[in-house]
Amino acid sequence: MKKLLVIVFLLACGVAQAAKVDTVDTYSNAMKKNIKAVVIRPDNYADKAEWPVVYLLHGHGGSYNNWVKNVKYVQEAADQLQMMIVCPDGGVSSWYWDSPEDASWKYETYVAGELVKWVDANYKTRKDAKGRGITGLSMGGHGALYLAFKHQDIFGTAGSMSGGVDIRPYPNNWNMAKRLGTQAEQPERWEKYTVINMLHLLSPNSLALIIDCGTEDFFYKVNENLHKELLYRGIPHDYQTRPGAHNWDYWNNAVQYQLLFMHNFFDRK
Repeated sequence: MKKLLVIVFLLACGVAQAAKVDTVDTYSNAMKKNIKAVVIRPDNYADKAEWPVVYLLHGHGGSYNNWVKNVKYVQEAADQLQMMIVCPDGGVSSWYWDSPEDASWKYETYVAGELVKWVDANYKTRKDAKGRGITGLSMGGHGALYLAFKHQDIFGTAGSMSGGVDIRPYPNNWNMAKRLGTQAEQPERWEKYTVINMLHLLSPNSLALIIDCGTEDFFYKVNENLHKELLYRGIPHDYQTRPGAHNWDYWNNAVQYQLLFMHNFFDRK
């Protein structure tokens, strides 16, 4: 009987310690539409005056709820690592750009500007770059680095998982031509909007960076190139690679390293 009571007590404690998941409607004035997001709060959210936030971006063809549906750990991490996690909707193929080709796609303005302001206004957040991180998978990996490189006043740490960190080898893929124009007609845009060509925006330790890609991933080569270019420029960063492909099995593992890295960044700041 005593053993049974102990088990029941432990189960009750496990249930009690559970992050809160909000699905929220936000408004983008830049795009004149409502956009959903998931906001994950630690179970002890009420106990602190402010919380660090990680913005976790989905990939091409995805949506705001991909992470919470596919990776159970994302909710657990909010409690374990004592952070909030926000999963925006980046459109199915925005690449998190303000599209120079289609003015109705302004996801840089939305994620780095409007959404951050909305979250800060509605939740108890740390309202500076020392309390904000951003990462994502695939299209979202490119998007996280793109946004962080351009908005170092907003984000203090950034990561990428299986990111398309150089778009130029893929001119016919993932609707990028709809956002930038074709590479043949707009080559200067393809040079300007690819992450690997934005490293001039960085100085050593201006951002805490973590980059991760599997060796069987079709983006492995471009991630290797980004790593080498960061080394050449003397930009400190964590770079992780191991066997794995472009799939949720890999991202289930990768996101744990990413969030721990950002937790450690928040702790030392």
